[in-house]
Amino acid sequence: MPSSRTEAKKMREEGNLSEPRAAGADGLPVCSGSSHPESSDSQSENTMNGLSSSPVGEYGPGYEGLEGGQSTVAKFRKVSLIPLVFLIFYEVSGGPFGIEDSVNAAGPLLALIGFLVFPFIWSIPEALVTAEMGTMFPENGGYVVWVSTALGPYWGFQQGWMKWLSGVIDNALYPILFLDYIKSAIPALEGGYPRILAILALTVILTYVTYRGLTIVGWVAVFLGVLSLLPFAVMSFAAIPRLKPSRWLVVDLHSVDWSLYLNTLFWNLNCWDSISTLTGEVKDPKKTLPKSLFYAFIVVVLGYFFPLLTGTGAIKLDRDQWTDGYLADVAKMIAGVWLRWWIQAAAGLSNMGMFVTEMSSDSFQLLGMAERGMLPECFSRRSSYGTPLVGILFSASGVVFLSWLSFQEIVAAENFLYCFGTMLELVSFIRLRTKYPTARRPYKIPVGTIGAILLCLPPAILICVVLGLSSLKVALVSLGAVIIGLVLHPGLKFIKRKRWLKFSVNSNLPDLEPTTHDSTEAPVD
Repeated sequence: MPSSRTEAKKMREEGNLSEPRAAGADGLPVCSGSSHPESSDSQSENTMNGLSSSPVGEYGPGYEGLEGGQSTVAKFRKVSLIPLVFLIFYEVSGGPFGIEDSVNAAGPLLALIGFLVFPFIWSIPEALVTAEMGTMFPENGGYVVWVSTALGPYWGFQQGWMKWLSGVIDNALYPILFLDYIKSAIPALEGGYPRILAILALTVILTYVTYRGLTIVGWVAVFLGVLSLLPFAVMSFAAIPRLKPSRWLVVDLHSVDWSLYLNTLFWNLNCWDSISTLTGEVKDPKKTLPKSLFYAFIVVVLGYFFPLLTGTGAIKLDRDQWTDGYLADVAKMIAGVWLRWWIQAAAGLSNMGMFVTEMSSDSFQLLGMAERGMLPECFSRRSSYGTPLVGILFSASGVVFLSWLSFQEIVAAENFLYCFGTMLELVSFIRLRTKYPTARRPYKIPVGTIGAILLCLPPAILICVVLGLSSLKVALVSLGAVIIGLVLHPGLKFIKRKRWLKFSVNSNLPDLEPTTHDSTEAPVD
């Protein structure tokens, strides 16, 4: 085994290593001084062939920026713990806006149980896997790199396509949610051209905020997060004299809309892995990422449960009224019209935060895929603010295109695609545990192989249930999107061979050195 990068490089040059570890044009995530952007197609194909058998180990020296070397990192990678907590908060939640359909679908009791139990079935396993894999592969691209390392570049690309598309679909919700919360105050925004123009204006403004830089987005998320949660804290205190615990126990199993119920829970509590696509922009990710996931989990669960608890316990139940935007009306009934206005304003702020965070995640994912050679080189170019300009434009275009769908259709389609991608993540997590047990993991879930499988089992079962409950329309549209991804990968390879677009691999991506011992480090507190 080579004892240093210099020796390893020399052995590879002399042909003494049978399994090359250089990143290829199809996005090989395991590299040793990735191929130069100007390398030939044949060189790229040769290095790509070493993907699935490449040893994985401890990362080498720090990441260097694509355009400007180490100075680029010093300039742009500045996301610290508190902004990262709120970036995760907005990736997953953004506040209790959108939880109303859980009451509409199943009544108060099942809604409350769902937001207490579902995090243990889904959120905690997904957050733990994200913490381990995100610290093992601390670069932009996140889960695309995990799946590529475990299953090969083809499936890594499919992961990237499905997750990016589900993220764009998800982002199309936020202008809709914003308008749904304020349409009672501005009836003209309920439909027609005023609504269309409002969606376009919101998309343009928030896209510009995203363009201005991830650090700005992070601190904007902190500011908006506090303002978004504050009125619900006020509502909870104001509701105490009106609470009737018997209202929480209402349930009618014969009238439960299980598809809407599970899709609402799933949509409100997923996407913990989305922050992995920004890990390359985080300060000291091996410590910061696990801590931020833990703190964000607490904020998310409490931010859902208490508004739901007080809202259902303080007013008489009318399930038909519990649709997106109804919490603002609940606030009016509890404390007056002033609180409804405050929550409507908070809804607007929250949707702004969710939009810019989701777009940042989606666009940096495209940047990470381009740096691994999966997408044309233009996707890897940064603006003067360090943001992926082409990725932002692509993501914004997708949002505008999908914004005509209804709230329920968007949630169902996003969940369907997200399920496919998450299943690949769970398989990759187990695969990397068994294939590379000696790889260094700065944060490691304190379970063995059997424990890792058991951890992934509840999310996998839930994924099957969500997919099984999807409507035929959503299933057909989503499967059509999956088929596009299956065709898109060989199509991009053909374009690369024809040299119609330029593809390259970032030579500054880190080496992955093999190690002879399994990581025994305890999880970061």
